[in-house]
Amino acid sequence: MALRHIALFRWQDGTTPEQVARVEEVLGALPGAISALDAYAFGPDLGIGPDTFDFAVVADVADQAAFVAYRDHPEHQAALAIIRPLLTERAAVQFEL
Repeated sequence: MALRHIALFRWQDGTTPEQVARVEEVLGALPGAISALDAYAFGPDLGIGPDTFDFAVVADVADQAAFVAYRDHPEHQAALAIIRPLLTERAAVQFEL
């Protein structure tokens, strides 16, 4: 039973392009550091629809144990330490593929 994790971020007012680039940098390193990830994608909203979040992360893993391994991995936790101070809102969901 493969799982997909989707996280959506809404940045605080004043979040700079440089800060978002840093987020992209740390997220980009995760697939090479976390073997539990089967597929990984992220990026800013394209601004083509109303009422959207600013940024999304999508991670595919094999099962719940793999999700926990990703969630709790020190590199992921380090990325979250960079992301959390920039957020006004976060939404997340995990579902079976």
